[in-house]
Amino acid sequence: TVTGVYSVKGKMVIRDRDRAGRKVLLVGNLGRDPRVKTTRSGMQVGRLSIATSERQKDGDQWVDHTEWHRVVCFGRTADNVGRFLRKGSQAYIEGKLRTSSWETDTGEKRYSTEVIADRVAFIGGKGDNRSGGGGRDSGGRGDNRGSQGNGGGGGYRQRPAGDDIPF
Repeated sequence: TVTGVYSVKGKMVIRDRDRAGRKVLLVGNLGRDPRVKTTRSGMQVGRLSIATSERQKDGDQWVDHTEWHRVVCFGRTADNVGRFLRKGSQAYIEGKLRTSSWETDTGEKRYSTEVIADRVAFIGGKGDNRSGGGGRDSGGRGDNRGSQGNGGGGGYRQRPAGDDIPF
């Protein structure tokens, strides 16, 4: 049961009473090609760098703010991300936050937060060579629901060029 929904700098965070932790939903663009490696046990691990942006009015001017997110995915999702996504591709990420800490050589404590992706949907038109996906959903659940029927992608459509936004 969802107990609260709020937005933090382009991230939608949903508090879910039935799951430990927080659910994160991101829609953004890859800052570089995904890095996919295979562990000794044969599990694929994919690492993505996703940029989300927001625009706020500061006095008379609009100011853009970009936030970068580290995303990690595993298994079939990592394989699909490596095959279909490239730098600049737009993606929908659903997962949970994980924060790690370590000490530097000088004894300073450092922290790093990343999103562990449960689902990655490739957002982009069929003519978008960068994403190669036409709205594919890498799922992570062993199915490919997003590649059937309506084009998937979580219901998101790429805006036609020259389309004016009324707000």
